[in-house]
Amino acid sequence: MKKLFSIFALATSLAVQAQEPLVIREMKMQQGDNMAWKEMKADDSQWKTISVTSNWDNQGYRMDDTFVWFRKTIRIPKSMLDKSDQKGDVLFDLGEIDDADEAFLNGKRIGKTGRFPSDEGGYSSNWSARRHYHVAANQINWDGDNVLAIRVYNGGYPGGIVSQGLRISVPNSMNSVDTRFSETLPEGKKLADCKVSIANRSTQSVKADVEITATNLETGKVLNRVTKRGVTLGKKPYESVVQYDRQQMVRLDVTCRNAKSGATTTSTHIPKYILTPDAPATPRYNGPLVFGVRPGSPVIFRLPFSGERPMKYTVKGLPDGVTYDADKGTLSGKTDIPGDYRLTLIAENAKGKTEQTFTLKVGGTIGLTPPMGWNSWNCWGLSVSQERVLSSARALIDKGLADYGYSYINIDDAWEAAERNADGSIACNEKFPDIKGLADWLHSEGLKMGIYSSPGDYTCGRYLGSIDHEQQDAQTYNEWGVDYLKYDWCGYGSEFGRYNDHSHAGYIAPYALMGRFLRQQPRDIFYSLCQYGMDDVWKWGEFVDANSWRTTGDITDTWQSLYDIGFNRQPELYPYAKPGHWNDPDMLIVGKVGWSDRLRDSRLTPDEQYTHISLWSLLASNMLIGCDIAQMDEFTRSLLCNNEVNAINQDILGAQAKRVVLDGEVQIWMRDLADGSKALGVFNLGTELLTVDCVKYAGQLGIIHRPSQVRDLWRQKDLPLNTTSLVIPAHGVKLLKVRF
Repeated sequence: MKKLFSIFALATSLAVQAQEPLVIREMKMQQGDNMAWKEMKADDSQWKTISVTSNWDNQGYRMDDTFVWFRKTIRIPKSMLDKSDQKGDVLFDLGEIDDADEAFLNGKRIGKTGRFPSDEGGYSSNWSARRHYHVAANQINWDGDNVLAIRVYNGGYPGGIVSQGLRISVPNSMNSVDTRFSETLPEGKKLADCKVSIANRSTQSVKADVEITATNLETGKVLNRVTKRGVTLGKKPYESVVQYDRQQMVRLDVTCRNAKSGATTTSTHIPKYILTPDAPATPRYNGPLVFGVRPGSPVIFRLPFSGERPMKYTVKGLPDGVTYDADKGTLSGKTDIPGDYRLTLIAENAKGKTEQTFTLKVGGTIGLTPPMGWNSWNCWGLSVSQERVLSSARALIDKGLADYGYSYINIDDAWEAAERNADGSIACNEKFPDIKGLADWLHSEGLKMGIYSSPGDYTCGRYLGSIDHEQQDAQTYNEWGVDYLKYDWCGYGSEFGRYNDHSHAGYIAPYALMGRFLRQQPRDIFYSLCQYGMDDVWKWGEFVDANSWRTTGDITDTWQSLYDIGFNRQPELYPYAKPGHWNDPDMLIVGKVGWSDRLRDSRLTPDEQYTHISLWSLLASNMLIGCDIAQMDEFTRSLLCNNEVNAINQDILGAQAKRVVLDGEVQIWMRDLADGSKALGVFNLGTELLTVDCVKYAGQLGIIHRPSQVRDLWRQKDLPLNTTSLVIPAHGVKLLKVRF
């Protein structure tokens, strides 16, 4: 059976004679809603100036559930039109807008994305869509003043226009050419097919010469080149299929040249490639080596063994009160007696038998390794439902992710009823008809259930929060069987919340309160603070009994977001991570995401996704899958189910990696491991292939003796000990384990 998935990559257009686009990085801003503000003569002299390269929350503004207008007077040079061979229209690329927008030029609407609350069907966010609005050339005041006005409705934290600058350009004949790639990865086959489809969005077709080149990124060797002259590019796409080895890093370069005008468009694409070797058919243990539970709390643990099914399990050394299921491979029960119980976990199938030593640590600390599991937010957002949660939970088992230690199934915002019960207890809305039944089923499979709330009146999505009901909610969570609470500041500190105390004590108080009530419950509830790193939460999170704390704002599936959160915000936080207490740079952005009903493939390139998982593993981060697991493809599964990579994240020493090399586009992060070895992430943050000289950084890494082993963790193979250089693609990584 074949798995088919598509990556849509719009061509990067490079016109031979094209003038550089006009870039806008700042606009004037005013909260409120007045349609007169779209007109050229509207007075914006008293409006604030704000960057449109970052959301407004990062710039000190908090404007939720409200309209905000942006305006900018622009002079567009006629030379841009003169240098185009098409002269048909002008492209306004407005980037991403959180959440819905309507754009006007000189008082006339040029485009709209998403729906406003007053629209038919009600408010609908579409923040992640790229705003590409086309304006006829004769509507532009060339070499004169033009007023761009953008009406924005923000439905919740954060908000604003987020781009690398609004870009205004005049397309040439090749700018309308789109190149799209779709890959077919047959299971168990070495070769994969990448179909290249080239179409033209313009009403006029164009004849072009097309060249497609496949290159091995690591060796630079050209693997294949296809040239076709005089291709008619119109609405019907020109298609060509390129075969490649799916275990190699391959780059496809597509060039289309208009022979008449010389205008050229190029598109570069890196197909998904799989480095993780197939798991053996014999049983193999893929999980943590320790699990913590408090005395008297339920033990919920699924033995993470991969291998051919059916499989039989045996566990030796269990304390009284804790039992195992020989068919499902789950531990359950409870014990009141503290201690470190050294267990032997045994899995056997038709292909063989495996034993693994393991410690059940009954004591005061839980979360001894970072939590692994799934959260509903990055895929479903506010459209989450019990059916969708159950679908991902079943897929977690069916696709084998539970065999690699993924065990939490966490429901994010939008499960809450509009009103509390008569006794004040929190209730679920109609999308979750049986929350306790869901928890019971998850527990029967050795999985755990998480839930979401806020210390405020409302959550980010304007559902009920826990304020004034903290103890009651903690007790309800215990009754339902909740094992994880994500507690989100959003509705506490927003304009629709009550918070106005910005002191150190004011930041701590709501989290300490809920932490105290959670600890009183007769079950373990992993406590995750979601407050975006305010007031250096990593310095005090442990003391409100938190098990993890968000260190930044929300992540999105862009390189800019990944780079900022992962590489800019985490380097100094390593002293605050340890078993039971973890820095959390937010959830994973691989697979199909969308924050709504509309899911799509992550916009990260394959190399960026390898970088993402590698860095989060080095950082000892919470590993919460953000995609719909039911739609997970083989590539995404291979990212998440590499037992040697996951072992870095789950290392029982609990030491977060330090950034030890910062040299231009090269960063090297190093993590101490429990067995005395080191994990190294060698990252290329630049936009070009890079060869990294390992010898150059030996002193900074503290390497004074020749290693006895250097292991490539993604490929799960040892490198020659005389290896002195590493070839790393743009935004890519080499993840190594080094023994001395």
